Amino acid sequence: MNGIDDTPASTRAGSAASQTVKAQLGLRELILGGELAPGERISELGVVERLGVSRTPVRAALMRLQEEGLLEPIPSGGYAVRSFSENEIRDSIELRGTLEGLAARLAAERGITHSMFRDLHDCIDEIDELLVGELSEETFSRYVEANGRFHRLLAAASDSEVVARQIEKVATLPFASASAFVVVQSLDPRARETLIVAQAQHRAVLEAIESREGARAEALMREHSHIAHQNLKRVLDNQRAMTRLIGGNLIRRNPR
Repeated sequence: MNGIDDTPASTRAGSAASQTVKAQLGLRELILGGELAPGERISELGVVERLGVSRTPVRAALMRLQEEGLLEPIPSGGYAVRSFSENEIRDSIELRGTLEGLAARLAAERGITHSMFRDLHDCIDEIDELLVGELSEETFSRYVEANGRFHRLLAAASDSEVVARQIEKVATLPFASASAFVVVQSLDPRARETLIVAQAQHRAVLEAIESREGARAEALMREHSHIAHQNLKRVLDNQRAMTRLIGGNLIRRNPR
């Protein structure tokens, strides 16, 4: 053997990237699962040992999770787990609503393809079917998938890579995604009513886009994000829901 690594550079790069993703997903799971508490300093070596990856991908994962907002740098070096105030979460939701409103307006003003209309209508039809039956945990999980797909399609319908990219970025902020609080709604007797209202808003937004009413589509989409504010309040007022909310231990309640 001549000691030269003849592995293609593209293969080595792909392996390094996959290790970084593995470290990122593993760390996120430890944080959102409550195994790493708010304020806790992250030991790089400890993460290496727990996740079975080398230091280089762990460092990259730590930087990415800081960008996502789950970690914050500390003066002595390294990172600690962040906590989030109610106001920070509300601001993140408001930002998503503003960006999605812009996406809806652009979609209406620029027009969207027949295939995009069909895909959006398919999402709405799927959600309609889900809301007819029993609201089981499986139903909520399927709703999360269909709802997330509707919101992603709407971002794509803007025909703006800039807007779609910013929506994707803000949706990674803790508790800011369109379905962040949906699963724990299974504990709320008002769940069906809330989902029906949200679905009516989906349909109204799509109708405004089809009618090429940009201002109306934008206003409706921004109003739609307010449901997430209501869901946040209901979760915070329900201790059982808080214990089931992924990452719920990271939320700081506002002083009463």
